[in-house]
Amino acid sequence: MALGSDRPVFVISVAAELAGMHPQTLRQYDRMGLVQPSRAPGRARRYSQRDVEKLQEIQDLSQSGVSLEGIKRIMSLQNQLDDMTARVADLMDQLDAAHAKLAESSRVFAAGTSGDVVGLTRGKRPEPRQRSQAVVLYRGNRNR
Repeated sequence: MALGSDRPVFVISVAAELAGMHPQTLRQYDRMGLVQPSRAPGRARRYSQRDVEKLQEIQDLSQSGVSLEGIKRIMSLQNQLDDMTARVADLMDQLDAAHAKLAESSRVFAAGTSGDVVGLTRGKRPEPRQRSQAVVLYRGNRNR
């Protein structure tokens, strides 16, 4: 069974060792809100693999000279970016669904010189003989 990246399984000493930090540093980061682990009964901290990865990212930024307040701001902005990226993906899915629905319901009718009414599929060009003799009579309501 594979461990889920969000499953809180590591106690503070194991998480600290995996991240290459002292347990007291993890407690400080928890107080600051940089990494907030889950709590087991009795208020013991439980860290997930994602928490450990976040701790390693904090350590990398810290070693690059970024202050803890700067790290907190960077992580906040990264969370906002992740949320907005997910929202854009949802909106793109909704837009694709709306386009598909519009393509299904949008109909264009034409009449040839002989009086035949022909339904045309949106986005497809009529046959050359229809194109030269067709006149658009009605276009369905596009607000559906």
